[in-house]
Amino acid sequence: MKDMRRLSDNEIADQLRGAREELFDAKFKLATRQLKNFRSLPQSRRKIARLLSVMRERTASEGETSG
Repeated sequence: MKDMRRLSDNEIADQLRGAREELFDAKFKLATRQLKNFRSLPQSRRKIARLLSVMRERTASEGETSG
């Protein structure tokens, strides 16, 4: 989480896009029975959740400072 908080907004958006693509690919491979590493599904979901949490923290802190 500390590493994610150091990223800029654009970098977080790029990381989020990549994590969502990873999750999509893993789900697709799971459906076609090609997935070898089943741990990639929850790992991708957690990464997405962490990135979204950092984004929400930033928007909440911006709202507090402006209000």
